[in-house]
Amino acid sequence: MKVFRLLVRLTLVTVLIAPLAAAGAVYLALDRRPTVVRATEIVPEHIERAKRILDSNDPRRLRTGTVRTVAFTAGDADLALNYLAQRYAHGGAEARFEPGRLRIRASLRAAILPKSPYVNIELLLAEGSPHPSIERFRVGQLPLPAWLALAGFNRLVATVWSPDDVAALRDAIKQVQFSATGARLTYEWHGKVLDAVRAALIDPAGRERLRVYQQALADATRRHAPGDVSLVDLLTPLFAEAEKRSARSDPVMENRAAIVVLTFYVDGRSLDEVVPEARNWPRPSGHGVTLNGRSDFPKHFMISAALSANTGGPFADAVGIYKEVADSKGGSGFSFNDIAADRAGSRLGTLAEGRQSARPLQARLATRLSERDVMPETRDLPEFMREAEFNQRFGGIGGPGYIRMMAEIDQRIAALPLAR
Repeated sequence: MKVFRLLVRLTLVTVLIAPLAAAGAVYLALDRRPTVVRATEIVPEHIERAKRILDSNDPRRLRTGTVRTVAFTAGDADLALNYLAQRYAHGGAEARFEPGRLRIRASLRAAILPKSPYVNIELLLAEGSPHPSIERFRVGQLPLPAWLALAGFNRLVATVWSPDDVAALRDAIKQVQFSATGARLTYEWHGKVLDAVRAALIDPAGRERLRVYQQALADATRRHAPGDVSLVDLLTPLFAEAEKRSARSDPVMENRAAIVVLTFYVDGRSLDEVVPEARNWPRPSGHGVTLNGRSDFPKHFMISAALSANTGGPFADAVGIYKEVADSKGGSGFSFNDIAADRAGSRLGTLAEGRQSARPLQARLATRLSERDVMPETRDLPEFMREAEFNQRFGGIGGPGYIRMMAEIDQRIAALPLAR
């Protein structure tokens, strides 16, 4: 009987203490204020460096067994980490490199909790063989063992990749090195890595959404007579489909899928580049697509919309400016009307991925539109300027003339019916 009473008391103590301990841990892990508060500015130079990395590691040019080493500067890694924290957690982050170690501090907003507290994280990674190991992990005021951090990371990874994908990625990474100047990642390429990357980018539900909008685009293009078609005549049926599906689905995800499908079509590319099974989906009829009477504007508009809807407006704007700077040095020249198309598309993408604006955007685009609803007048904007002319007339990127012209473009876009 004494043993029985002791067991009852222990059970009661456990039942009472366990919730209190859990509540205490949550209290220690959350903070009212962030420890990392930073702004992020994406500039064309950042896009140029990212493009060089992507070009040198283009999977279309890699053969199975190819070993490559990618170098990331400390500044670029720090910028990317902070941008991701702002984009996906409404917070901030910083990365500090030293020989053999990487220190990460991040403040992530817990928006699902009352008053949206912050989760302040400190993480110390050390070089391992071949993968880095966790030396220290702290959440708020609560120090946690490395094995718990690793378990949490593995749980997060499992929401994106299957065990086979995880094994393929781990197998591919041969070495990670940290130094005061940044990091170096050595990997061995094989086809399974590409499958894992595709799985991270587009899950099965996402692939099904793309198929639905590919079908809607095929139906829309077949209704048009041969020849050119205005971009707005394709936006309308796809966003009408998005509005219908959003009654039972996430409107942001529907908008993103519609934009991606239309972007591939306008750019003359096939979805099977990223979704192999798309080769068996309905094929849209071939049409030239125009905006403001030009065939280049739809590409600027939709690519910026896709970037903005999936990575954020500042990134999309920086990509557009980078392209114009590159054109001024050997392409068609710097064009402010191209910038206007980029920024108008970026605005559409921003509205498409906003929780408060996604549904209203669908309602506007699902009705009959004119081009002046989505794209400003551009005929009077300077274009085709070589670098020397651009610098002389506008003072280069950031010059007084450039700032005035960009303000004029932004003012025109803000006046569009779609932007209100």
